[in-house]
Amino acid sequence: MTTGSEKINFRNMALKAVIFDMDGVLVDSEGFWAQAEKDVFSSYGAKITDDLAALTKYMTTTEVTQFWYSRFPWDNLDVTEVENQVVTRVIELILSEDCIMSGVQGFIKNLKNEGYKIGLATNAPLRVAEAVLQKLNVRDWFDSIDSSEQESQGKPHPAVYLTAARKLGVSPEYCIAIEDSYSGLKAAKEAGMKTIVFTNDHEAVHLGMADFSISNFEKALLPAIS
Repeated sequence: MTTGSEKINFRNMALKAVIFDMDGVLVDSEGFWAQAEKDVFSSYGAKITDDLAALTKYMTTTEVTQFWYSRFPWDNLDVTEVENQVVTRVIELILSEDCIMSGVQGFIKNLKNEGYKIGLATNAPLRVAEAVLQKLNVRDWFDSIDSSEQESQGKPHPAVYLTAARKLGVSPEYCIAIEDSYSGLKAAKEAGMKTIVFTNDHEAVHLGMADFSISNFEKALLPAIS
């Protein structure tokens, strides 16, 4: 494994596509999900604790809604409506707060200029992904945008990564995924992809799961495809 301070050389790896996770990679937005869950589910009578909230960190919004409803059932559950309230609140926070990962726009532009196909594979709903790419002004650089809401299972199941590879027209073995979580790395690995863990200059976690690590996008440059 490389360290986050080293340049990653892929010239002998025959890579053709780079697939990004979203929350914690493109934007520092994971706290927004916690805030949105607290705002919405508390209004339905759920008693949000840090311990319980930690269990929902890598769930899809459908799974999160069902999680809180199972513990604090309220009248007339409409999963779609409650999900939409959470998603709308997250989008409000993303668009209004300073949450772009430093250097990520230049990193993506460099990849595109070097000829890589670019994909997004996230557990978040598509409309959150679209809002993030709008905020970063990088929508036109992405060749595919895929969400686990379109799959039967979210990460750590590999479905969303397999779909991304298929839509990019690239075999998984020629793709590399950039993730910040265990569940995301596991999903990409099980899809047959190489992996990079992005640490955002924090204490390195899940390094054993990844082939490479990046600590800061401003320090990392991927060389051209050979």
